[in-house]
Amino acid sequence: MDRIAVFNEYVRRKGLKNTSQRMIILETFLGSKSHYSTEDLYLKLRKDHPKIGYATVHRTLKLFAECGIALELNFGDGQTRFEPFNADQHHDHLVCTNCGLIIEFTEPQIEKLQEQVATQYHFKIERHRHELYGLCSACAKKN
Repeated sequence: MDRIAVFNEYVRRKGLKNTSQRMIILETFLGSKSHYSTEDLYLKLRKDHPKIGYATVHRTLKLFAECGIALELNFGDGQTRFEPFNADQHHDHLVCTNCGLIIEFTEPQIEKLQEQVATQYHFKIERHRHELYGLCSACAKKN
């Protein structure tokens, strides 16, 4: 089932209305590779949709996470971010501690090593997150 259908089914089961504002938020969210905070997405939306409020964006992002189409992420800067969830596309993150840039990456050797460690300790991995913190190339040049 695609993520739009998952969301529509979720709001129906919860007895909520699926408003045009929620659909605009959903389309914008799913159409981007950004790791949106509520404020980031609100600022992006308000240019073309000034009637969509901050609280609506926040509540809708929370609904996305509740129904499983978004991941709620915290990169240690006190700001919750959301990214679209796709079970078939695992990736990890490089996070710049200076400017906040987030780079997604996939490294098969890291995945293989994690599996080896889990096997060694008779551990079954259900899920994981791998985040590396440091300076992006632009910030490293400034320091």
